[in-house]
Amino acid sequence: MEIRINGQKADVTIDNEKTIGEVMAGMDEWLANSGHRLSGLSIDGQAADASSLEAFFSKAVDKVKEIDIFTSSLAELTSQTMLNLIGDIEEYEGLNFDEKSKFCENWKNRAQARFAAEQLPDVFELYANTFSGGSLSPAMLRSITEEWLREVEDPAGEFTRINPLLDEICSRLVDLPLDVQTGKDARAAETIGIFSGIAEKIIRIERQLIIQGLLREAGNNEKPVAQLINEFGGAVKELLEAYERRDSVLVGDLAEYEIAPKLRELYAAIENNNRE
Repeated sequence: MEIRINGQKADVTIDNEKTIGEVMAGMDEWLANSGHRLSGLSIDGQAADASSLEAFFSKAVDKVKEIDIFTSSLAELTSQTMLNLIGDIEEYEGLNFDEKSKFCENWKNRAQARFAAEQLPDVFELYANTFSGGSLSPAMLRSITEEWLREVEDPAGEFTRINPLLDEICSRLVDLPLDVQTGKDARAAETIGIFSGIAEKIIRIERQLIIQGLLREAGNNEKPVAQLINEFGGAVKELLEAYERRDSVLVGDLAEYEIAPKLRELYAAIENNNRE
């Protein structure tokens, strides 16, 4: 039996697999590890659809001559999902009040919603909130989605665009304890909000670079990015706890000597190991 992936003959050996379903189970693991997902399947020239998939999977291996597997990269699927979700926002905005109240439950059955629920749970929750009449407006949701879409379509470029913000937020982190001490609560809260947004964006882009195969492994004398993220996350947790207790001394020490340096170190590590 010959197996082709996107038209190219695959170097796949059938060992103990008896059915096409067993073959595809092994392929699913390989696809997941390579950052791809199954987008189509054809057996002996006959394309599978939802109604025939079970019958295809039950076929015996020795009764099949050719399997054509079609895949899409996770980045491609994510990008298309984002575009479809933006279309959902436009549809939602055009509905009347009664139609909007029924929209969310039907929306959850759409392909883009199911993909988001599985692969992008944070995105799914935001959309479910908006489509259920929650506090997040459609306009804000569109802006957030467009930002995430840029991160998927051009992660390296979007990462570079963060750089000018690093110096500003690190300076504000150094000023954070004084803001807390002098009652500048609004500025202190704004600093925490900006910092959280930048940190989350860096980690989202790091994930995209890994998914798209654009992030190299750290060198022998470098800390792995995953280790830096864990260390950074621990320091952030301490900072937020100290901030909630209004412990300005600890906030100052953590912000200046832990958070700001670790944020710069994490950014530099990702930048240095970016393949682009």
